[in-house]
Amino acid sequence: MQIPQEAGLLRIFIGESDRWEHQPLYEAIVLKARECHLAGATVLRGPMGFGQASRLHTAKILRLSLDLPMVIEIVDAEEKINAFLPLLQPMMGGGLVTLEKVKVILYAAPGNPA
Repeated sequence: MQIPQEAGLLRIFIGESDRWEHQPLYEAIVLKARECHLAGATVLRGPMGFGQASRLHTAKILRLSLDLPMVIEIVDAEEKINAFLPLLQPMMGGGLVTLEKVKVILYAAPGNPA
């Protein structure tokens, strides 16, 4: 799969406890992105954060949170990202979604030179 040098980065900020149709929302989003043949998706789990309500979520031992921040990053051609957005919208009960332009330097499988 080729990604153009000028691409889009979709970044989705949600909580670990957010769900969509009885599964974790981050998992549902990644599976939907794969189903749509997007170039790739990565889920990052944050040890600490807060959102619109300013409620602090942390992984500190004394304040164990079951709702740590999650960030999903998806990079692909802007057209493919834009086509994915209407599928993402009904899945989102809350959170933050951002889109920015990025320059792809390398996109290759291990052992396959670009």
